[in-house]
Amino acid sequence: MMKHYYHPMSRAVTTDWMLRELDAPHEQIVVDFMTGENNNPAYKAVNPMGKIPALVDGDTVVTEAAAICAYLADKFADRGLAPPPGSTARGQYYRYLFFAGSTLEPMFTANHLGLQDYDARSTGWGDLERCMATVEAMTPGADWALGAQFTTADVVFGGTLDFAVQFGWLKSPSPKVAAYVKRIKARPAYRATHPPEWH
Repeated sequence: MMKHYYHPMSRAVTTDWMLRELDAPHEQIVVDFMTGENNNPAYKAVNPMGKIPALVDGDTVVTEAAAICAYLADKFADRGLAPPPGSTARGQYYRYLFFAGSTLEPMFTANHLGLQDYDARSTGWGDLERCMATVEAMTPGADWALGAQFTTADVVFGGTLDFAVQFGWLKSPSPKVAAYVKRIKARPAYRATHPPEWH
């Protein structure tokens, strides 16, 4: 059985949500990073970064929330949370998965920390203005990221926007972003895996 290394105050909330959307059988193992358990040798053997979440599936170890979600979507392909490999929709799907972690979250973090003195041309995430223009363009006006079907793109991209609102990284979401996040929050699997005050 898969092992999901988790803490409720970490990005593992996203992978927990993904597992719930899939109804995927797994063992949940709480790693208490508040007490430094994530830095113990036993957990560092799973993820040398000491970050949570991690997923162990037999001999396969997957870290990084978006990678875990993508792995699970392919492992449980019959559940329909990813477009078929080789389809044109797959390219759009990858964009949502990678933009969230490689561009959007670093930009929100840099902005939240007040980091201004850097060359936006030299960083992978650019600047806040371009990031927010891209968020606005990528956020669906109705339904979900790839159309009528909810997918892993919504777990990763929508989940990142939800985190940004919850933690004050995105203080004034546009009406379109706010409506999309509201649709995300209405999903039963979201409500089962996120703190009640987030609903």
